[in-house]
Amino acid sequence: MRSPAGRHERYGRAVPRSGPWRGCLALLAGALPALAFPAPSLWWFAYVALVPWLSLIRTARTARRAALDGWLGGAGFLLAVHHWLLPSLHVFLVLLAALLGLLWAPWGLLVHRLLHGAVSAAAGAAAVVVVPCGWLLIETVRSWQGLGGPWGLLGASQWEVAPALRLASVGGVWLVSLLVVAVNTAVVLLFAAGTVRAAGVVALVVCVLSTGAASRWAPRPERSGVARVAVVQPGVIAGPHSVERRLAAGERLTGSLAARGLDLVVWGESSVGVDPARHPDVTTRIAALSRRVGADVLINADARQNDGSGRSGIFKSAMLVGPDGLTGGRYDKMRLVPFGEYVPARSLLGWVTSVGRAAGEDRLRGTRPVTMRLPGAVGGKGLRFGPLICFESAFPDMSRRLARDGAQLLVVQSSTSTFQHSWAPEQHASLGALRAAETGRPVVHATLTGVSTAYGPAGERIGAPLGTGTSGAAVFDVPLASGSTLYLRWGDWPVAGAAVVSALFCAYEGVRAVRRRDRDGRGGASAVAPESGP
Repeated sequence: MRSPAGRHERYGRAVPRSGPWRGCLALLAGALPALAFPAPSLWWFAYVALVPWLSLIRTARTARRAALDGWLGGAGFLLAVHHWLLPSLHVFLVLLAALLGLLWAPWGLLVHRLLHGAVSAAAGAAAVVVVPCGWLLIETVRSWQGLGGPWGLLGASQWEVAPALRLASVGGVWLVSLLVVAVNTAVVLLFAAGTVRAAGVVALVVCVLSTGAASRWAPRPERSGVARVAVVQPGVIAGPHSVERRLAAGERLTGSLAARGLDLVVWGESSVGVDPARHPDVTTRIAALSRRVGADVLINADARQNDGSGRSGIFKSAMLVGPDGLTGGRYDKMRLVPFGEYVPARSLLGWVTSVGRAAGEDRLRGTRPVTMRLPGAVGGKGLRFGPLICFESAFPDMSRRLARDGAQLLVVQSSTSTFQHSWAPEQHASLGALRAAETGRPVVHATLTGVSTAYGPAGERIGAPLGTGTSGAAVFDVPLASGSTLYLRWGDWPVAGAAVVSALFCAYEGVRAVRRRDRDGRGGASAVAPESGP
């Protein structure tokens, strides 16, 4: 009868041990999880998408090879999830993916340490806990804005799965990522030899029961009314005088919303190409629209302007316009898109503007989050909402901060027209479901060119979205909610837990290595002792 180790060797010969073919397999295996995100939206595939990559690392002959498989797989994952950036960044995207892919090299070592060769039941059980924690730390590090931000977090692929959204209300998208990687790791154990398969089965059962428990017993915010919010989506407008034509289209579509009983009208990102404070004629026109529809209009200005502290430069600003003009409600975008809105270390990387569509001039950042109030909205009860601009809806901490500051509604203004025919618009719109589920606050996502949509407090989609081929306006009856989710109270506790688990594992491995070295040292001394006598 062949030993477990022998069976593993036979399995390992199914893939190349080294060389370019194995590298290509690692790139391809790392890219597979991208299919779980919109637009393919194969959400179920996320739970097995890492299995080929994990299995490849498991068969690595050496730890060095495992680290290389981790690095190449990470680069493949980033390239696949961000492939729609290629027209803007060109070859620089490949360089960025290669650099950030290095984050997965230690993860490859971790997987190899726990899953290589004949795996014991104890090692398998440890892998189901430690491997997801290692993955989550990678997601945390790369979520830093300077490294590109939290786009393509594995948990975000579950944006339309109700049990996963309930899990997000407990621990944010981070907890969903942990679940997805844990399931993948358990599935790998099912293909291993020996008693470790039982550990895989137990792990899958625990994942199912934990998700079910969260769905049943996690606190649910209580419904507290309905806000009627309209989004205005002009559609693709290019060519000469596009700024003026876009503004005119926004006015026409907004005018069609008269007598609809609205509480708020939301325009997309960069819907106004001038500073309304310096162009009172534009403000007057939008104020007239506000009087006509009976609701304030949240516009977005992408223009050279001054902020409240006297800084002058290009800001992206959400501004509230009421019947009498600017209300004073203004939010300046705080987290800018790397290369799209500013070039990190421009003195060193400014050359990227010559090979792609990187920002020619850096936008200026806002300094604080803002909530805005509509006193007469929701039947006179009033409505407080928190604006986010484009990329910012990818950051769980920003929506959590707004909800804790009293926002009853989260409003995202976006424009993905540069990536109109890619997966980007649907991926961006899907993030609203996660932010709603995490905070227990509804989200309205308004864009210039699609996808514009809305989500209820549990992350459920409200009404029909406006797709990328649509020029029009839509009205959403958005359910409001009060109370707190566990994520709203406790924040990113899964990240802290993952850090503790990883630290404990590293400490255990360190102690184990010291003891082995000491034992080997004593064994060597015993072996030479007879020769040292007379």
